[in-house]
Parts: sequence; C-alpha cells; structure tokens
Amino acid sequence: MNDLNRRTLFGVTAGVAATAAIAPAIAPAATAAPSAPPSGDRAEESWRKLAKGNRRFAEGRQQHPHESLRWRESLVNGQAPFAAVLGCGDSRVPPELVFDEGLGDLFTVRSAGEVLDTAIIGSIEYAVEHLNVPLVVILGHESCGAVKATIDTVNGNAHLTGDISVLVRSIEPAVRATPVDPDPARHLAACVAEQTRRSAAYLVERSSIIREAVAHHGVKVVPATYELRTGKVTRLG
Repeated sequence: MNDLNRRTLFGVTAGVAATAAIAPAIAPAATAAPSAPPSGDRAEESWRKLAKGNRRFAEGRQQHPHESLRWRESLVNGQAPFAAVLGCGDSRVPPELVFDEGLGDLFTVRSAGEVLDTAIIGSIEYAVEHLNVPLVVILGHESCGAVKATIDTVNGNAHLTGDISVLVRSIEPAVRATPVDPDPARHLAACVAEQTRRSAAYLVERSSIIREAVAHHGVKVVPATYELRTGKVTRLG
C-alpha cells in the first residue's frame, strides 16, 4: 500500500496556520530563525491571541490589523507568523478573517475537509521547523461539504467520481467511527469534530518533524471547529 492510500485510510484533515515570534507593530519582519525552541507557554499565548481575535470577529468588532501599506512593506524581507492554521477550502471560513488577523500573522494551508497529503504536511512542517511557529490549529467547520458528501456516500446516497473521491475516502473513517445521530445536523457536526481530531492526531503521527516539536519543543497541535451561524471557534483539545 503506497503512502497516499495509507493516508486516505486514516481519514486525514488538513488546513494550517503557523505561529512564530510576533513582530512589533511597525518593525520590519525578518524571517524567523530556528533559534530558541518554542515553549508550551508560547503556544498557549498564540491560542489566546487567536481566541481574542475570534471574539472580535464573532461580535462584529473587527480591528483588521496589519493591512496598512507601511506594514505590508515591512514584510518584504521575511515573515514571522505566530500560528499556523490548516483550514478547509470553504469560502466562508478564511482563517485571517475568522481570527481577525492580517498580513504576516498566520501561516495558512487550506484543503477541502482539511484532508492531509504530503504537500500539506510538508507545508506545516516548514512553518514549524523554519518559521518556528509554536501552534498549529486544525480548523474544521459547521456544514462542511466534504464531510457531508462522505456521509451521503457512506449511506449510499451519493457516488462521487474523479479526485473528489480521494477526499471522501480520506474522511470516511471519521464518518464510520461517529455514532449515528437521528438529527442530520448534529450527526454532521459530530463527524466534522471527529475528522478534525483525527487530522490533528494523524499530523503528529505521520510527521517526525511535528512529533519531535510536540514532544520536545512545546509545539501544540490543536483541533478546533468554526460555527457559521455564530462566527465562533471552539477548541476541541
């Protein structure tokens, strides 16, 4: 069994934001050097910053930081994002808007259903190893079309062709592992949460770089879900 098939059997979800040292408000951002390893405190600090930004977004009090011409010019010579986010490709869930962050703040990777492949895993590894981000968030979301398509396929109500079927095969283990709920919306939400958790766990299992960073350098991989109706992000672990 090749690597791709092995990954699809695990039901992987990918999406990324990477965290590195937070640059001063107007100071030029240099490319983060792998100096001191990040600590668990830095990971939690990054999560608190994301949570604070999400509260602003959910309440309609966005600050839209780091969008000015001067800030953009300060990033020409490098980046120092404070978190990495792996999110769905869904147009309703752009991480920078959901967390009310700006240019250079988040290292984002997006894939329908947060499905992981080697390119996505490598992108997150780059954020952790070379940009020194202490936090990786795997962000699932309410009413995910990829997860819904997988539920329909498992139930025999859909048949997908082309490479979309690869997404479905990747998500299928999460759907099959989720107890059936008579309420379709609740069942979908539970499947989304299961897929998000599995993707976070698989990222650590699959990548020796991420595993080492988590075990010895305080990096955290956090699954979370986003509610379309409220705009709120909920941490799952």
